[in-house]
Amino acid sequence: MVSYHFFTRHNGVSTGTHSSLNVSHGTGDDPDNIEKNRSRIRRWVGAQRLLSAHQIHSDRVYVDNGEIDHSQDVDGFDALISDQPGTALMIQQADCQAVLLSDPVNPAIAAVHNGWRGSVVNIIAATIEQMQNHFGTDPVHLQARISPSLGPCCSEFVNHEKELPADFRRFQVRDNHFDFWQISAEQLRGAGLHPESIHLSDVCTSCSKDYFSYRRAVREGSPQCGRHASVIFLGVDG
Repeated sequence: MVSYHFFTRHNGVSTGTHSSLNVSHGTGDDPDNIEKNRSRIRRWVGAQRLLSAHQIHSDRVYVDNGEIDHSQDVDGFDALISDQPGTALMIQQADCQAVLLSDPVNPAIAAVHNGWRGSVVNIIAATIEQMQNHFGTDPVHLQARISPSLGPCCSEFVNHEKELPADFRRFQVRDNHFDFWQISAEQLRGAGLHPESIHLSDVCTSCSKDYFSYRRAVREGSPQCGRHASVIFLGVDG
């Protein structure tokens, strides 16, 4: 059994700009509050382990073998894959996408931190390749869910000619604005997923105050903010 969980910023213990379900140690929040928030998520999901990463906007994929416990982040990765029953994989985000993948045939899961830099290096394809190599995943069986994240309404890139590949211009919706939801959907299709297996949340984190948003925080003059969580859980039944 696989379950997907897109948490809002609510129902945690953090205060101030981190209010309240902040899960990131890199935001200046009280470490005890972060651990309490993470423990809540692990209990709500029903997981024995909650694995996360110190994310660096790379295309590096961590292959979970069950040795790391839930009290530490693996350092320097932006995707996590696992076939360990009872394990939940967590992405920390404040506008970036979480792309959650599950293989129901050879039970395995993945959680991808996919900001614009991740899209440029196609971390989605790198993650699926690692699932093929380690778990025997056939991409045609994969199910994908793209979390609440920065929508085309707010994805403004004034330096896109330097930052984004020319191919991304097909997804430009108006001046300097790009639809990264559709970019991810195309990258998933390119990696072998069926279109009907790709599910978008269609919720913009910059527009909705139910989520942490770095862009909204900068716009409001306070760039410090927390990170909410997206989680995929592989139950003991597979």
